[in-house]
Formats: sequence, C-alpha cells, structure tokens
Amino acid sequence: MLEGSVAYDEGAVVGRLVTLGAEPDCIAELFHYVRPIEPMGTALHRDDLDRLITRTTPTLAILDGITEAMTLHGLNPLDNTDTAKFGRMLPRRIAKTGAAVANLDHVTKDRDGRSRYALGAVHKLNGLDGAAYVLENRTPFGIGIKGRSTIKIAKDRPGQLRKHGLPSSGAMHWYGDLILDSQSERLATAWIEAPTEQPAQFRPTRVMAKISAALDKHGELSMRRIQAAVGGKSANNRLAIDCLILDGYVSERSPHELLRPYFKEDQ
Repeated sequence: MLEGSVAYDEGAVVGRLVTLGAEPDCIAELFHYVRPIEPMGTALHRDDLDRLITRTTPTLAILDGITEAMTLHGLNPLDNTDTAKFGRMLPRRIAKTGAAVANLDHVTKDRDGRSRYALGAVHKLNGLDGAAYVLENRTPFGIGIKGRSTIKIAKDRPGQLRKHGLPSSGAMHWYGDLILDSQSERLATAWIEAPTEQPAQFRPTRVMAKISAALDKHGELSMRRIQAAVGGKSANNRLAIDCLILDGYVSERSPHELLRPYFKEDQ
C-alpha cells in the first residue's frame, strides 16, 4: 500500500486491518506500507520501488490519495497532461508487474456536478484501463454503528461487470452495497451485498417531495415531527421515508437528515 495522505500512518492502517479480523502474523508477512515524502523523480527512488516489488511480488497495490500523490510530484490534478504523466509514472508502472492496482480518489462535493468523475481532470477516468467505482454513502460509518455505501460502476472497460449489476442513476450501474458493521473499537465485519431487483410498488412521490422540502426547511427531524410538518396518513409518510432512505436522499438514522433534495421530477 502506498499512502499519499497525511490522515493516517501505518499504525492506524494496521489497527484497522486487525479490527477487521486480519491476523498480526499475516499482516507482518503480507502487508507492505510505503509512505513517500519526496517525489519519485530520481533513479534511486524508482529503483527502491522496483526492488520492493521484486522482493514482495504483490498481487494488489492500493494507491491511497491520487490527488496528494500528484501534488507531491509537482503535478496538477486538474490538468489532463499531468494526469496522464502520473499514470505512466506510478499506477501503470506497478500494473506492468502483474499486480492489480486500486487508485483511491475523492469526488467533488457537488452531488449534481459529480457524475462518474473523481475530483480533477477527466483523464483520471478516461485514461483508466480497467474498472472504476463510485461509492455513495447512505448511512455513516463509525465505531459502534452499522454503515452502508452504495457501490456504482462508473467504467467497465473489460465489459464483464455491468452484467452483474442493475441500472442506476448518472449513467452508472448499481453493483452492490458495502456494509461495515462495527461492534466495538476492536471488532468490525465488512461485506458486500449484491443488488436486488425490487418489485414494482406504489411510490408516494408527492409525499416524498413534501418530506424533502420539510427537511430542507427545518433541518433534521424525527419521524414524529415529519408527520407534524407534512400531515396526511402516517403509513404513506413512513413509506415515503423508506423510499427516500433507500434512494439515498435521507439518512437512515433518526432524526432524519436530508442528504440531497428530492423532487418529484426525479422519477
């Protein structure tokens, strides 16, 4: 794993692996952490990387923090030419050894303008050989809670992935849900649930729009206060909340928070 961010050090990463059930002996033998503080511009640094790969023969390389790594090398994440240069410098260099390479990146905060792309140059996606995924958080992760993120396929160059998913918004396919269930600080389990085709059912879109407007106006609300703000039949309001939660518009936990506005025209 090559870490480009300053948010976590090797101790924090190893701690999370242990929490997920990895054995310390296996981590010591099979997990290799690299945190460069200087650009890989000299032959010495490239040789160091080549020797590490030759010695460890990794099957998976995770590059955590593409924007940070590009900045470290004096490259502009917003520039397509610099993005292509970085791709040749590190991800493709590692991929040529036979290891699968996973680039971790951030998306823009603007949900409407995000689409399938990571923050920065469009070549981050267009120049990719392989698959790209977008994770959309539906319920937050944390110690002692169960979090869930939707996994969507943004690019499928091999053409082998979309057949396992279901059509979704933003010209993407719903590939599954990543679930992280934290029982304590020392124990957590993670798994991916496959997408499920939902039978057609009545969707109270008008009520969903009213609830969205109420949350936008008043902020976080409990179900009781949503009922007071919206009025109408409580059964329809509960169904509307369920639909908004499943579609990623409203948080699952109460008091419910509006994650993004819902309009009846969305359907």
